[in-house]
Amino acid sequence: MAGSGYKELLRVPGVGRIIAAQLTARFPNGMASLAILLHVQHATGSYGAAGLVLAASSIGQAVSGPVTSRWMGRWGMRPVITLTLSICVLAILGLAFGSALPLAGLVVLGLIAGLSTPPIQSAARTIYPKLVNSSQLTPLFSLDASLQEIIWIVAPVVITIVSTQVGTVQGLLLVAAVLIGGGAWFILSPEVGRVRIPRSRRGFGAVVLKPPVLLATVIGFLLIGACSAVEAGVVKTFDHGGLEAGLVLAVFSVGSLVGGLASGRVPMGPWSMARRLTIVTVGLALTMLSLNVFWLGGTLLAAGIGIAPALAVLFAITSASVKFSETAEAFGWAGTGQLIGAAAGSAIAGFLIDSMHSPTGAYLAATCFAAAALVVSAVFVRYFPDLRGRDAAPMPDTEAVPLP
Repeated sequence: MAGSGYKELLRVPGVGRIIAAQLTARFPNGMASLAILLHVQHATGSYGAAGLVLAASSIGQAVSGPVTSRWMGRWGMRPVITLTLSICVLAILGLAFGSALPLAGLVVLGLIAGLSTPPIQSAARTIYPKLVNSSQLTPLFSLDASLQEIIWIVAPVVITIVSTQVGTVQGLLLVAAVLIGGGAWFILSPEVGRVRIPRSRRGFGAVVLKPPVLLATVIGFLLIGACSAVEAGVVKTFDHGGLEAGLVLAVFSVGSLVGGLASGRVPMGPWSMARRLTIVTVGLALTMLSLNVFWLGGTLLAAGIGIAPALAVLFAITSASVKFSETAEAFGWAGTGQLIGAAAGSAIAGFLIDSMHSPTGAYLAATCFAAAALVVSAVFVRYFPDLRGRDAAPMPDTEAVPLP
């Protein structure tokens, strides 16, 4: 999609504001894990203890995603996001000032922080179809998938500098401050108040059994697992996070950003996912040929070109395949799949690094994850909706209930 096309999209009332607000509110997602890891390790002197607290937080996020997303259909977006954000901030502050607590106490606080992660991503992607006409929805999801890479490029750098150069307590305070500021901006956005998600009439979890949603969850698990394995491999390749590691991972994200922006106007048919995952799989397979920094940078740049476009397909098929009342929960399940994928990718990559005595094991793991996603998308292609026929009429709004 040309730059002028994105300008036209951003001129639609509310689109630019809700994108900026949700990216700001989600910025702490790129800082929290590293901030918790550095703080707990500093407080306890143990990476094992830090890992336990971080694992508790990740488990909490995975469990709560579909639940809090569904709650928005019962109590409304603003009340649910306000409540979860408040609890999450208190848990982060508890970690910041609770260094003297026993490990069990820190683990509980980490779990609470994860369980109370605000469902901003699900809310934003539920609102999108109500802001634009159907012909603009594919470009909007592509733009969203691309711009979120900024979080993963900038946030880890910011929190590393603050936590290592100023202090780990200050790092957690920064996470809390951005969460409050970004969350308030999102909550107070008029678009959040104008759209209310109707209460779903189906039982909890029923939506994930719909083939497109199940495919989005499984492929998201595999795709993010591949990305997580790449991160482990790059860190190992360049001696636990040297300058080269940061630059190579940034190039990987830049590739995704560029790919997503470039694919915004490419129609999404049933084979779109397979084509985009082919780019990812081939790029990752090439990483195993050499551990040279320039080779890895080039191959990961190529692989990254398919990441955001593939995620855009996941978002689009999820939105197009369920009732509006089920959209938020569907995105919650997809997010849970991705969180589990991140953990699985890191674990399997670590195991293969140790067993092969080489970071090549991580790139092998990443390639296998991506190849598995490609196979799934090809074998079950008949379950992917054909979104090429979207007309330019506004998205139906029969289930959107304005708030008084």
